[in-house]
Amino acid sequence: MAEQPAESGKIAKSLKRYLITGVLVWLPIAVTIWVITYIVTAADQLINLLPAHWQPQHFLGFNIPGLGVIVAIVVLFVTGLFGANVLGKRIISAWDGILGRIPVVKSIYSSVKKVSESLLSDSSRSFKTPVLVPFPQPNIWTLAFVSGHIPDSVKASLPQGEEYVSVYVPTTPNPTGGYYIMVKKSDIRELSMSVDEALKYVISLGMVMPDEHVPEVLVDDAGKPLSEPNQH
Repeated sequence: MAEQPAESGKIAKSLKRYLITGVLVWLPIAVTIWVITYIVTAADQLINLLPAHWQPQHFLGFNIPGLGVIVAIVVLFVTGLFGANVLGKRIISAWDGILGRIPVVKSIYSSVKKVSESLLSDSSRSFKTPVLVPFPQPNIWTLAFVSGHIPDSVKASLPQGEEYVSVYVPTTPNPTGGYYIMVKKSDIRELSMSVDEALKYVISLGMVMPDEHVPEVLVDDAGKPLSEPNQH
């Protein structure tokens, strides 16, 4: 009789293992399909903003799923091609001037424009440098991204004698909600990991481990370390 419960326990463990394996196989596939479907559907909805006689289905006689993605890519490419020449730059500059005179709109437009330029600039370090910062307490460390330098108007109110860096601390599992904080540069540990690895680590609640990386200490202009790394 004792063998029967043991055998039943083995069967239950096997069933549980198979179910978990099935979930691990299908969950990434399902989420990927859902995200792609959402993007394609959202892009297709953009076509509906066109006048009815300009929409592709008006000429083709039927709807093609995903056509909005192709149209969006073509529009972005043509816009970039146009904006890269002298005439395009002048028109864009004039457009910026018009929007810059409209109350409320100018604040939103200029903010989004500056953020976009900062994120997409090859020379900018904004959100391209994963770091460790002490947050929310001195002896607790969390992963963050360098977001930029601090304006002089804010620096004037910070304690003198220390250089500060603005960083963004993402939350788990939604990295778009987080905290913008200013940290002493000497307290920041720069990580030799990519942004993708850092985001995966945050989104997965620390379960998706990046390759083993050793935190590096930020250095000053002379190449000297600003602080000593923690000894284990």
